[in-house]
Amino acid sequence: MEKLRIVVGVTGASGSILGWRLLQKLQNVDHVETHLVLSRSGEKTAWLEMGKKASEFREMADVNYPLEDIGARLASGSFVTDAMVIAPCSIHTMSAIAHGITENLITRAADVTLKERRRLVLMIREMPFHLGHLRTMVQLAEMGAIVAPPVPGFYNKPETVMDIVDHCVDRVMDLIGLPAADARRWDGVR
Repeated sequence: MEKLRIVVGVTGASGSILGWRLLQKLQNVDHVETHLVLSRSGEKTAWLEMGKKASEFREMADVNYPLEDIGARLASGSFVTDAMVIAPCSIHTMSAIAHGITENLITRAADVTLKERRRLVLMIREMPFHLGHLRTMVQLAEMGAIVAPPVPGFYNKPETVMDIVDHCVDRVMDLIGLPAADARRWDGVR
């Protein structure tokens, strides 16, 4: 079986645990090859929130790229990928993607994902949203992106922050067609 190529972008929005946990879960899927792009702000946020170095993130991916490498294969539609997830996705990155501003490899890869009609999932991290944020999200949805802010579900009675993180990441795994075997799912009224 040919491996599925999943691109993971990690930006500087709060919630670097989302990208970390997504990479962990993707490591457990035999037929997946992960391609990571970590922004400079993402590196700083990961250190501040989790005490994780950029090198620790990079070790979790099969392939990684410098943010500035807009000549990388991810910048071309001829390099076939199966999905891209930006986790977390900053408002800056969201806005750049919506307006076709491809100043770095995360935004360029996202632009390619959209133009090639591939699945793009944005775990936008901000709260509350103002009208400009909401209009930008509508624009992205109209362009084919999936806007998936990490909003927790409480029906499974989470006991830890990691339970909440896993719920959000598991939903994203569903959205890219790779359901996590250990995902807790609603099975009706108990």
